[in-house]
Amino acid sequence: MPENLRSQVVTQGVQRSPNRAMLRAVGFQDGDFNKPIVGLANGYSTITPCNMGINSLALRAEQALRDASAMPQMFGTITISDGISMGTEGMKYSLVSREVIADSIETACMGQSMDGVLAIGGCDKNMPGAVIAIARMNIPAVFVYGGTIKPGHLNGKDLTVVSAFEAVGEYSAGKISEQELMEVERHACPGAGSCGGMYTANTMSSAIEAMGLSLPYSSTMAAEDAEKADSAEKSAFVLVDAIRQQILPSQILTRKAFENAMAVIMAVGGSTNSVLHLLAIAHAVGIDLTIDDFETIRAKVPVFCDLKPSGRYVATDLHRAGGIPQVMKMLLANGLLHGDALTVTGQTVEEVLADVLAEPRADQDVIRPFEQPIYAQGHLGILKGNLATEGAVAKLTGIKKRQITGPARVFESEEDCLDAILAKQIQAGDVIIVRYEGPKGGPGMREMLAPTSAIIGAGLGDAVGLITDGRFSGGTYGMVVGHVAPEAAVGGAIALVQEGDSITIDADARLLQLNVSDDELERRRADWTPPEPRYQRGVLAKYAKLVSSSSQGAVTDKAL
Repeated sequence: MPENLRSQVVTQGVQRSPNRAMLRAVGFQDGDFNKPIVGLANGYSTITPCNMGINSLALRAEQALRDASAMPQMFGTITISDGISMGTEGMKYSLVSREVIADSIETACMGQSMDGVLAIGGCDKNMPGAVIAIARMNIPAVFVYGGTIKPGHLNGKDLTVVSAFEAVGEYSAGKISEQELMEVERHACPGAGSCGGMYTANTMSSAIEAMGLSLPYSSTMAAEDAEKADSAEKSAFVLVDAIRQQILPSQILTRKAFENAMAVIMAVGGSTNSVLHLLAIAHAVGIDLTIDDFETIRAKVPVFCDLKPSGRYVATDLHRAGGIPQVMKMLLANGLLHGDALTVTGQTVEEVLADVLAEPRADQDVIRPFEQPIYAQGHLGILKGNLATEGAVAKLTGIKKRQITGPARVFESEEDCLDAILAKQIQAGDVIIVRYEGPKGGPGMREMLAPTSAIIGAGLGDAVGLITDGRFSGGTYGMVVGHVAPEAAVGGAIALVQEGDSITIDADARLLQLNVSDDELERRRADWTPPEPRYQRGVLAKYAKLVSSSSQGAVTDKAL
């Protein structure tokens, strides 16, 4: 790790006077050169409601850093709104943005030799992007979540952004009028904050809290509530203490921390994207985590939180019911959490949870008693078979039909698939294949919320399977399997599927099988040729050249 700028200035004095002169220009006074320099990675943006409330949090944290006798240096990071780009070519940039965020934070902090970093993010890729950078740099760090959006309301029902996508499917199926569709659109997202269910943003904020890089309760706070800004301020003070004590991310992001995060994700029914992101963070910190580790945790941890997309409640409801500390305490009390894992506060997980009751409150039903879970085992399953020899990811709970064998309906892009669904060309029993949407083939591994929501809206959620080498939104549920690896673009078996082939998805056996003989597959493989890259220049072209398999977290520095 580079020697920090403050120590260079102090020890070399006049030899570093040019550095001091430039720092004076940004506000340093005589007494400030002995203070820790703290990066403040500000994800503020008006691109998306997820990030539009972040600047006020950054300003509150900036003042707190000064009050704690540190010198903050604020810089911006980007974001892409998954919800706005969903179903478009722009969605290809979403996963890419995770790497851009990580690279930008690393570049700013290392380039300016900062002593620590407070990162604030909102939309889905902000969280893993920031934590990947934190893991790479290994300087004291804390993550501040921008906060969740409050639910919209219509006709006595809570709405989220997924409600709008499903309403499109309902409208196309003739179940609701255009006026009803517009009313859902108008009410789904009432203000600032990230998507309100246990979708990817709230899943990752919860995971980061479980790993000890965020303060207790901070991962489920509403973006617009005063406690969110109070938490940002407190995070700044905690970070300065961590700098003085030299509590480093490598001490926090241990194997135990990742297992704690996986346990919490299972308990709350979190997003399939968490598999991809935890693998990437583990790679950044040098922890040997594989997709099979998720299966190990899944078998032990029940789902006991009733949260959207498949459940009834949103993140703000979970917060009122006790938040992630309540979930963690229940896991700890039942031997499913590592209480000795360190947190950024300097306390262990067990110490942080000391005052939390081991049983959920009786006046709520968001968090079920441990002995009365919604599902006895975790919901995120790793499926394997000749169609996904490296593995694929699926939500195994909440589906009525646990096994489906049907004819393949093959599409070379998300757009073609969505057009077929909306044109009512998909029938009950079909198994949809959407390929060449993987990390390299897309490139960028788009999420398939538009097709899956259209399937749900058309009433086919329990009757149709969907398999893709792309991803799914955290708002997706049903008989859907993503992250198929190897992907089509590198010659994975998903590239060899032909229209009408028999495909089996078996949730209980965790099997993903193309029912074609090995000899026939080899014949098809011999005839297959790799497609030309879809992009020859720019960020997507670079990404496609560098990105690893989704089974390895879709990282861009695997072979470097």
